[in-house]
Amino acid sequence: MKELILVIARALVDHPEDVRVDIREDDRGTVYSLSVHPEDVGKVIGKQGRIAKALRTVVTSAAVKDRRRIIVDIVS
Repeated sequence: MKELILVIARALVDHPEDVRVDIREDDRGTVYSLSVHPEDVGKVIGKQGRIAKALRTVVTSAAVKDRRRIIVDIVS
């Protein structure tokens, strides 16, 4: 899952070397925190959050076969 998030995020940004994904477990499930270069935050979120929503949809769909709850947080 982490690799999937990294591949998608690196394709969207101007500074792919600054893309990081941190993983933690909490009561909601597995939380993936995506952090990017400050100039690239808007590119990952998109207009009205459309790109962020699409990223979360792809990751959630991939997690269905593992029967896990996945949450993607974008850290600005």
